[in-house]
Amino acid sequence: MGEKRYLKWYNKLGYGSGDLAGNMVYAFLSSFVMLYLTNTVGLNPGIIGTLIMVSKLFDGVSDIFFGTMIDKTKSKLGKARPWMLYAYIGCAVTLVANFAIPASLGRTAQYAWFFIAYTMLNAVFFTANNIAYASLVTFCTRNSKERVEMGSFRFIFAFSTSLIIQSVTVQFVRALGNGASAWKTVAIIYAVIGLIVNTISVFSIKELPEEELAKDKDQEEKYSLIEAAKLLVSNKYYLMICGTYVCQQIYTAMLNMGIYYMIYILKNEDLYSVFSWAINIPVIIAMCITPMLVERMKGLYRMNLAGYILGTAGRVGVIIAGYMGSVPLMIAFTAVAALGMAPWQGDMGAVVASCSEYTWLTKGKHIDGTMYSCTSFGTKIGGGIGVALCGWLLDISGFVKTSAVQPTSCINMLHVMYLWIPMLLSLCITFIMSRMNVEGANEKLRAQMESAE
Repeated sequence: MGEKRYLKWYNKLGYGSGDLAGNMVYAFLSSFVMLYLTNTVGLNPGIIGTLIMVSKLFDGVSDIFFGTMIDKTKSKLGKARPWMLYAYIGCAVTLVANFAIPASLGRTAQYAWFFIAYTMLNAVFFTANNIAYASLVTFCTRNSKERVEMGSFRFIFAFSTSLIIQSVTVQFVRALGNGASAWKTVAIIYAVIGLIVNTISVFSIKELPEEELAKDKDQEEKYSLIEAAKLLVSNKYYLMICGTYVCQQIYTAMLNMGIYYMIYILKNEDLYSVFSWAINIPVIIAMCITPMLVERMKGLYRMNLAGYILGTAGRVGVIIAGYMGSVPLMIAFTAVAALGMAPWQGDMGAVVASCSEYTWLTKGKHIDGTMYSCTSFGTKIGGGIGVALCGWLLDISGFVKTSAVQPTSCINMLHVMYLWIPMLLSLCITFIMSRMNVEGANEKLRAQMESAE
């Protein structure tokens, strides 16, 4: 007899649309905030990078804090949905603030404005919304296949939104005048769309009742923030997932530097949208078939490892094509790399759920909401390090924000950032994937528990 099904197709579709809202914030911020700050506001990329890094000091505690709060929440909307709903209002406001730095302010005040807006967006509002959204996979179904399907729907929306934003934003800003007011207007439009879609997503799915969620639990778990942190750190697979997320976000930040690569090396900023298609279309296609691939490959571990081996090979191809000066080959190998890395994006929620099960099997504690802090922790820490690193590397390379032609040192650095660093990060993730067989570990633990009875 198969596992009980909890969701209809429209529940999974509605859940997935939540990442459209999330990426209205995240994709826009991560892809264009550096370009806006350097080329429009005129701020120094090295200082921006430092401010972003300092901002991440506030993020370290907030992930576990909000995860723990979600686990302890009881409301008519459930545990996660109220956090997802109300936190997005703050996301919308602070997103606009990041792209609305007043020109009348002095330089120091402009840096302070950005730092406060960026920190509030990432450390508070996006954290609460993102952890709540990710943990819904656990609170809405106990069916492992449905969790994979929810992940696929989620990331189809995520990468579709990233594709749209990366494809149209430069042209959108240009059409609105290409100045500070244009960036602010675009930010407002994206924030409003995200707010509407997030609200729809919240009410398109319901959390399971407490008695259903309490199955397989001996009693209601009570633990402090410190105890939750200890449980997370003791789970090696949680640490692996966090490490993977950090690497992925630095990887994404480097690819987002493609806008500089297109402007100053390929001499055509509109190519940025072409490369965005090469990244996102293969991912969207892969998301549609990930549930089938999981069954064909007989598990998440084999599929994710094989995918990242292919993805790393694709990034090697991008390096070769880049130095050959062949844009078509660069696009082709970019698509191969994206296709290989895509399955992990679709089944990540199921892997985190298995990671949570590992804590239950080894420690006897359910910390589902807290476990999903790895998604926000890795996204913010990795994204912060990535954007900060981009700023520092741009600054030390001699980047001149007012010049259409950059010095040789900057051109060489853009090659390193856009070609070499993504390949090395992909290689690191492949190694982590080779060790992340949490499914196999859980099977062995269950077998041991059964034999001991």
